[in-house]
Amino acid sequence: IFVVVGLALLVAGSELFVDGAVEIAESLGVSNLVIGLTIVAMGTSLPEVATSILASLKGERDIAVGNVVGSNIFNLLGVLGLTAIVSDSGVNAISAAVNVDIPVMTGVALILAPVIFSRREVSRWEGILFLVYYVAYTVYLILHANDSDLLGAFRVATLGVILPLTVLAIIAVAAREFLSLRRNGSIRGGPSPA
Repeated sequence: IFVVVGLALLVAGSELFVDGAVEIAESLGVSNLVIGLTIVAMGTSLPEVATSILASLKGERDIAVGNVVGSNIFNLLGVLGLTAIVSDSGVNAISAAVNVDIPVMTGVALILAPVIFSRREVSRWEGILFLVYYVAYTVYLILHANDSDLLGAFRVATLGVILPLTVLAIIAVAAREFLSLRRNGSIRGGPSPA
């Protein structure tokens, strides 16, 4: 009974949430894509954030990682797939999403990969870095939606300074981990155990 009532309330709340987000977009004069990428995305992700934080605080880091990875896989495959099935004309990917948002999503996944594979953990400073990336991405969306004069300078700062420094930091972390594994003999060619 609780599951059925909860699902019904979730559907009703989602309807109100989407209608409210569209009204906010229209009143601010920004596109529905920007509202979807910011307010709606944050609103629908808050339960996942809360679950992951609580799981981490309780030492259940596998649940935190599984929640984030599983949610993203489900959103990309399940939600997008179901939406395309029930929609009359499918789901159109607008050029703004194809040119900016999907490459950003792919880039962040590529940046996260060596961090995860090298040490099997995301450290505090790396978490701060990813949070800064999200803030920068949100600022970019707002500047772009308002055709701000600061957009060009923001792009130069992001692509010319922040991104190269991040790539260098990740290469340094991966190299340090590689050397540590080699020293410990975990990688072939390292010193043999005594």
